[in-house]
Amino acid sequence: MTRRPPWIPPRWVLALSGWVALAATPLPAGSVLRVAPTAAFLLVCPGLAMVLRARPAPVPLAAWPGRTAAAVLVVALSTSASLLVAVLLFLGGAFTVVRALAVLAALTTALVLLPRRYRTVPEQLKRPRRPSATEADPPGPSPGPSPGAPSGPPPGAGRRAVRRQAGGLFVALLLLLTTACAGALSSSGRPLTADPEPSGTPGTPGTPVRTDEPVAPGPWHQVFRDDFDGTTLNAADWVTCYDWVLGGGCTNAGNGEEEWYQSGQVGVSDGVLTLNAQRGKQHGSDGRTYPWASGMVSTGRDSYGGTPRHTFTYGYFAAAINAPAEPAGFFPAFWLIPAATRGTPPELDVAEFPNTNQYVDMNLHWRTPDGNDAHVGRRFGPAEFASGYHVYALDWERDSVTWYVDGVERFKVTDPSQVPNVAMELVINLAVGYLQSPPPTVDTAQLHVQWVGVWQH
Repeated sequence: MTRRPPWIPPRWVLALSGWVALAATPLPAGSVLRVAPTAAFLLVCPGLAMVLRARPAPVPLAAWPGRTAAAVLVVALSTSASLLVAVLLFLGGAFTVVRALAVLAALTTALVLLPRRYRTVPEQLKRPRRPSATEADPPGPSPGPSPGAPSGPPPGAGRRAVRRQAGGLFVALLLLLTTACAGALSSSGRPLTADPEPSGTPGTPGTPVRTDEPVAPGPWHQVFRDDFDGTTLNAADWVTCYDWVLGGGCTNAGNGEEEWYQSGQVGVSDGVLTLNAQRGKQHGSDGRTYPWASGMVSTGRDSYGGTPRHTFTYGYFAAAINAPAEPAGFFPAFWLIPAATRGTPPELDVAEFPNTNQYVDMNLHWRTPDGNDAHVGRRFGPAEFASGYHVYALDWERDSVTWYVDGVERFKVTDPSQVPNVAMELVINLAVGYLQSPPPTVDTAQLHVQWVGVWQH
């Protein structure tokens, strides 16, 4: 019976490795429990499954020094498979990390578990069995080789083995070089999954963005617009807290956030609205102490019993936003909440960046008949959302909701039972501490907004 060498995991471990990495994706970015299984799977498991599948017989992989070539080949095949899956999903317009991991996990599982027939191993490649003590030859002169029996490996077998190892090493290095070149080409320009930015999209705050008209089917007329001219926030359009303001500030306790919103963290200059998050103890009017101060704006109320500045039922909502350069621990969002109930659901999230500036989340929340909060959404990226302004938009119709990033449709909901039909307020905020706290080395973060517009039919 052939024994599995200890450095090759059992088949069931290899088959489950991709699903373990997939299950770790909801964990916070940078978490060891997320990074370790994902990196181990992507670097080793698909390639090892391919190598084990390609063996001519169920025997262990070559021993040292052939094990080195096998290891390099495994990493090369894994890296190439990961890149190939990512490129194919990108070309199909369906790339996400979860989808790529799912495809690779399914491929690895299939390669490991599907049955196969092995080819017959030539006799000269089989290892001779060492005779036991009871089977040892009797004393006396050793008999000579029988006529016609081979006296050793066939001529040139050693050279052929060396050539095979060298050839395998060459193929592995070639695969690694190809993968590295493809990665270098993708990183030298735009990310593989990022659509080209429209002409005029800037790389620094303050440069005008002209993709400021609805791209959804019209006709449209504008009902709200702020280009943030001047040096102060327009108090006729905006307030700097939620509708449940407690006096002297507010927060979103439902998310376990670490900021206390204050009007002093909201600034307007040079045509840009800036929401500032600043580390420092804040004593909230709710009796708690918060480690951060931050800024937000809303078209809602000055107080719980006040009248909202602006509410909207259906329309096209858009804003040019530059995400924070430091994403970890911050949760910028551009969203809509109901005016009458002063709370969600329903909820329309035009653009959310939870602990990331490479991906944007688009979500819709609604209340089910039994009173629970249900939601559907999609994540788009990666792209450099912190390198300049990008336009995030939502077309809210009576029977559908459609999301756009830089003028390109990215997500759509067409189930009328999920679409809200109540008046809603517009909110832009920079939350802190959602799912994770900012690193100790980070003391500030800024969210820049160049303009906000609302159109209706």
